Amino acid sequence: MTELWAVLLVLIATTVGSFGPIFLKKASHKLTRNVKKLITNYHLYIGILFYALGTILFIPALKGGDLSVLYPLVALVYVWVSLLSMRFLNEKMNRLKWFGIVLIIVGVSFIGLGA
Repeated sequence: MTELWAVLLVLIATTVGSFGPIFLKKASHKLTRNVKKLITNYHLYIGILFYALGTILFIPALKGGDLSVLYPLVALVYVWVSLLSMRFLNEKMNRLKWFGIVLIIVGVSFIGLGA
């Protein structure tokens, strides 16, 4: 039996962790072979930090439920990253991408209902 708190913690972890790719994308614009610029690329460190925080939040959630229920919720990262990339990176969404997001949400819902 999967506890509600574990599901909520995974949802928080995916939300927090989804900021990682956003900052790594910003960091990629500043990448050069210059080691000094790499060391001072704060977007890189922030992206790694968000990935780490998401993982740290996910680990205790595993104690509260079945991995077969909780891990598919990680797919919601794709939803959050798509929405955040629209907001912070000015990326555009087309109908096919929106359809993919709907399919992810439906799939995650089916897994949740089957728990």
